Amino acid sequence: MVLDPTLERHYNVRAAIPEHPAIFAAWKARSEAFRKRAGGVLDVAYGPSAAETLDLFPAGTSGAPLHLFIHGGYWQALDKADSSFIAEALVEAGVTVAVVNYALCPAVTIDAIVEQMRRALLWLWRHAGEYGGDAQRIQVSGHSAGGHLVGMLMATDWPGLDAKAPRRLIESGVAISGLFDLEPLVHTTINDKVGMDTGTARRLSPLFLDPATPESPLLLAVGGHESEGFHGQSDALTAAWTAKGVAVERLTLAGRHHLSAVEALADPATDLFCSAIALQ
Repeated sequence: MVLDPTLERHYNVRAAIPEHPAIFAAWKARSEAFRKRAGGVLDVAYGPSAAETLDLFPAGTSGAPLHLFIHGGYWQALDKADSSFIAEALVEAGVTVAVVNYALCPAVTIDAIVEQMRRALLWLWRHAGEYGGDAQRIQVSGHSAGGHLVGMLMATDWPGLDAKAPRRLIESGVAISGLFDLEPLVHTTINDKVGMDTGTARRLSPLFLDPATPESPLLLAVGGHESEGFHGQSDALTAAWTAKGVAVERLTLAGRHHLSAVEALADPATDLFCSAIALQ
């Protein structure tokens, strides 16, 4: 595919945020410190491969709502251990949090990652009670590529995967700086490791899929300093899924870029955190 310089500028986050190594290092240190304080139940297997693990941070109360967080990294970078910090404020608010890992491209395809996330969510639903969670109150959130995976999960026919699973397995979704139309990425360097063609990109785009349960609300947030590309992604899904009956809340996070946007989910003083809690 021919590189499109405009799309590259819209979606090449690391080029747009030259201080990204320091930000990732801060996430890692903050996450390590939280795990030392909180303990948690780490590296729980939800599937057969080594990459299919999650970390659980119980709220410590019976019947707590559940929150599954999916990290970003364009399906090719980062790790759940970099995102434990997301759980701290949610746990303090009485929410049991799972932070999930998945295999990375190019070792696997995005199709495989989607299947892994479906296994992770089914595992969480089946085992919720063992960790004090309420399997009927599951919220799924994700950042960037994780936001895309939120959309794919919300478009999943759960009884088709497990006859015992409820149709509305997901109570609500939160996608931060999400990617819902993958076709533009085919024309960027992001696709070097992801390896999509235009047909695959469209098939894996939540924008062109139907929500499985329109009664499950969706919160879409984008940093105020993010590119036109990222704002357009959430605006397009807002229009498409609102037309299909979903209650979509669209937030712009003032003063935040693509990486600082997700940090708002870990800050109880932000509109993003308060709106997410209200949907739990």
